[in-house]
Amino acid sequence: MKPFKNLSISFFYFFVSTLIFIPLLAYAARFDIKNNCNITIWAAAVPGGGRQINPGGTWSLEVTRGNGHIWARTGCSFNGSGVGTCQTGDCGGLFQCQGRGYGAPPHTLAEFGLSIADSNLYDISLVKGFNVPMIFSSTSLKCTSIDCTGDLIRNCPTELKAPGGCYNPCTVFKTEEYCCDASITNCKATNYSMFLKGGCPGAYSFPVDGKLTQYMCPSGNNFNVVFCPLGSL
Repeated sequence: MKPFKNLSISFFYFFVSTLIFIPLLAYAARFDIKNNCNITIWAAAVPGGGRQINPGGTWSLEVTRGNGHIWARTGCSFNGSGVGTCQTGDCGGLFQCQGRGYGAPPHTLAEFGLSIADSNLYDISLVKGFNVPMIFSSTSLKCTSIDCTGDLIRNCPTELKAPGGCYNPCTVFKTEEYCCDASITNCKATNYSMFLKGGCPGAYSFPVDGKLTQYMCPSGNNFNVVFCPLGSL
């Protein structure tokens, strides 16, 4: 009878582990990150690390749940140990972005929050500026597709210009007017944030604006992040 007892115990642990694992799968999401630019992109993701994506390539990233960021790094060079620099979006000189460290300005940022509730949140943020056009969308046709494809680099105001991108005004001026957050009562749009907003109406360009440009999508759907959706940079 002993073998049957061991078999029963093994089945019990398998059953329990399956019950634990199923909820995690239910709220996981896959992010298909595609480079449609005519240059190489070093995609960055927290969580997820990093991946070099040549033109036309895709990186499929599985995320279980929680908050995360995805962005493009450009003009990168790394050695065999994964240490180097990027012109835009650099994350501490590492090929594999780690911890909660996010990229250096300027970069266009896709943000998401995967929940154990019924809905996931997602948005495109320009609070770190702009470097690569982007579309962030769900595989569900019922969910909003966020378009950020304006020519913000070519039309960038002189004082916000950066190599390979366009800075957010907070990065340049570092004053409360441009670096305010939602806790400051007079936090409002400026001419510079309105310029960014004009090129990417569905994105948010200053902290309070984020309340109006966060989108919800039912849990269980996957997402697409496309860099240079119009085919060039």
